[in-house]
Amino acid sequence: MYDFPLTGAQKSFLRGQGQTLEPALKIGKEGLTPAFFAELQKALRAHELVKLRFVGAERDVRATLCEQIADEGRCVFISAVGHTALFYRQNPEPKERTVELP
Repeated sequence: MYDFPLTGAQKSFLRGQGQTLEPALKIGKEGLTPAFFAELQKALRAHELVKLRFVGAERDVRATLCEQIADEGRCVFISAVGHTALFYRQNPEPKERTVELP
């Protein structure tokens, strides 16, 4: 599992930033495919903070999917509200970072 420690204040900041984002990826009936994870990696590399939308998934399934995405996608699960979830991974290159954490 990707282990990037975030404080409560940092998670709160990221949730606030995520409110203005449009979902970058949608997870539908195909579920978590290799193509989905490839797109997730591109989005995380480019934007660091990515919002996903679940289409047709029940609440308990969404919770399981969030854990799996964080684990396999090597990112941090920030929060989920309704059918959307927010994930973060800091860019390893300081000059390419788009999100400045407090």
